Amino acid sequence: MVCLGNICRSPLAEGILKQKAKDAGLNWEVDSAGTYGGHAGEKPDRRSRKVAEENSIDISKQRSRQFNGYDFEQFDIIYAMDKSNELDLLRLAKDDAEKAKVKMIMNELEPSEDIAVPDPYYGEYGFENVYKMLDLACDKIIEKYGK
Repeated sequence: MVCLGNICRSPLAEGILKQKAKDAGLNWEVDSAGTYGGHAGEKPDRRSRKVAEENSIDISKQRSRQFNGYDFEQFDIIYAMDKSNELDLLRLAKDDAEKAKVKMIMNELEPSEDIAVPDPYYGEYGFENVYKMLDLACDKIIEKYGK
């Protein structure tokens, strides 16, 4: 799960998918990162922690980190939260196999629509709405790959 700073959207997506995978009895490795490293080591934004907690998900132990090339080796799918993050990830990919791993998360619900998960950091789009979007996308991910 990748967004810009790894403090709002991607920590929520990580927490949601980890919980859903656990509930489904799946042994998945789920992680998150940011394309920008300026928040490295920080906890998720307090508003992300709050909305996660309100939905019985604990993301308080997560720490922001910057996406790196090893992530392409470590993970089968790399979900971007928006087009800018997707383009940054594609630029980091060394080859077509790595590029093929990069997907827009909301395309799991609306294939090929490239719908962005809005960045709620500045308050224009609420954390609750972002949570709901990611929750629906993660349901689809479990349904699609959890067999």
